[in-house]
Amino acid sequence: IVSGVEMRKRQAAHIEAPPQAPGQPRPNTCCLCWCGCCKCLWNEDRIERSERQTCTKMDSIEATEEQRPSLEEVLSWARSFEMMLRSLEGREVFRQFLRSEYSEDNLLFWLACEELKKETDPTVVDEKARIIYEDYVSILSPKEVSLDSRVREGINQSLAEPSNLMYEEAQLQIYTLMHRDSFPRFLNSSVYRDLLASRRRTCLDT
Repeated sequence: IVSGVEMRKRQAAHIEAPPQAPGQPRPNTCCLCWCGCCKCLWNEDRIERSERQTCTKMDSIEATEEQRPSLEEVLSWARSFEMMLRSLEGREVFRQFLRSEYSEDNLLFWLACEELKKETDPTVVDEKARIIYEDYVSILSPKEVSLDSRVREGINQSLAEPSNLMYEEAQLQIYTLMHRDSFPRFLNSSVYRDLLASRRRTCLDT
């Protein structure tokens, strides 16, 4: 059994020992760290680990805050339907509202057409064009969007030689429908108003 005097001598030797050379591992001093003193190497490691964990948690919190739309962005959606659609957060909130009205497929169709426009590979264009048709245009689809007969007939003819712009007129028709019909109700909905109130409270708190 190590006596109290011997224990103090060992601790003094560790405290007064010369600094370790760069790259050399620190000695294992856990058995001598009952005092928790600031000069204890074990205590220094414990504090450093705690600080790193705290910084990591703060970084995570800040990253989450950055992903939320600002008050200015939420207000901008009321001024411009186009601006809301360009915003990832705006589309998600609008989609949530459309889901409550059972018209989410209008937005999904519009987004699928946007993705199709970006394609240049004929094989990919052909595949995506047919998927869009089967999902949103075919009368057999449970997600069929509301298109007039003239536009629908034009799409049917384009299926023989699909292109990345074959749904352009249909996409505009659905865009207009969402802008004139769904968007005004969205701005008056609890989905949008609650988000706006939340962003305002956040600004006042800061």
